[in-house]
Amino acid sequence: MAAKRGATFRRRELGKELRKLREKKDLTLQEVAKELGFSHTKLARVEIGENDLPRVGDLEALLDLYDGNLVREDRETLLQLHRESLSKEPWTPYKAFMPSKMPTYRGLEQDATVMRAFQPNFVFGLLQTEGYAHALFMVSKPVDETTTEYVEQNVRLRLERKDLITRSDNPLELRVIMDETAVRRMVGGPDVMREQYDEIVELSRLENVTIQILTHDIVTYRSESNFAILDFADALAPVVQVDMPNTISVTDERREVQRNVRRFDAMRDGALPPARTAGFLQQLARERK
Repeated sequence: MAAKRGATFRRRELGKELRKLREKKDLTLQEVAKELGFSHTKLARVEIGENDLPRVGDLEALLDLYDGNLVREDRETLLQLHRESLSKEPWTPYKAFMPSKMPTYRGLEQDATVMRAFQPNFVFGLLQTEGYAHALFMVSKPVDETTTEYVEQNVRLRLERKDLITRSDNPLELRVIMDETAVRRMVGGPDVMREQYDEIVELSRLENVTIQILTHDIVTYRSESNFAILDFADALAPVVQVDMPNTISVTDERREVQRNVRRFDAMRDGALPPARTAGFLQQLARERK
C-alpha cells in the first residue's frame, strides 16, 4: 500500500493539475481572477502549492471554468486532493516558531524520497544531537532575542525531523556533504562535540545515509551557502531549499534546481569518500580531549 502523502505534497499536486487545466484553456491568471473574483496573486500561490483553497466551492468554480465537461473520475480525484490538502501536518504546532517558507519545506521533506544537501557552517540539521541543537539555539538566543519556548520548540522539531532517516518504513535517502568547518566549529563544548561526532558516525552506518566531509586541504568548488535538494521520484518536480536571512527560499524552478545539482555533484566529487568520514571524525574527537 502506498504511503499516505502529507497535506503540503497534496497541495502542490493539486496546484500542478490546476495550472495544467488553466493553460490548456489558454487562460491567464489575471483572466481567471477577473472571471471568478479571485486575487490573481492568491491563485498563483495556489498553483505552486504555497496556499490552499479553503472552500471546496472555490475549487468547483475553477473546474467549471477550466473544463465543465471534466470526466467524473478526474473531477473526483481533484476533489480528493483538495480534501487531503486541508488536513493538518504533524508539525503544525511548531508553525509559529518557523521562519518564512519553512512550513512548506517541512511539509515537502516528509514525502521526499531523496535529499541531497550541503552545509558549510554547522552540523547538518538531520544529523544533530539534542545537546548540539540546544547549544546552537541558546548561543543565538540573546542576539536574536528569542524566547526559551522558541528554543525548546525548535530543538524538539529538529529531533522529530530525524525520523525521516531513522524510520523503518521508507526512510529518506540522505546524501549530505559538510565542510570541515561545520564539524570543526566548537558548539556547546568538547563533550557536546564528541557526542555529536559519535552520532554522525552512527548515522553514517545506515544504508540510506551517505555523509562526506569537504576538508580544508582539498582544492575544489565550494558553495558559499547551504542548500538541500528534494526528489520525489516522478510524483512532483524536484525542489531546492536555500537558507536566506530570516527566511528560506523554496523553489521547483528547473534552472535553479539544476544549478544546485551541479554544485552538489562538484563538491561530492571533491570531498572525502564516505568510507573515510568515520575516521576523520574520530580523529577530531581525539583532538577535543
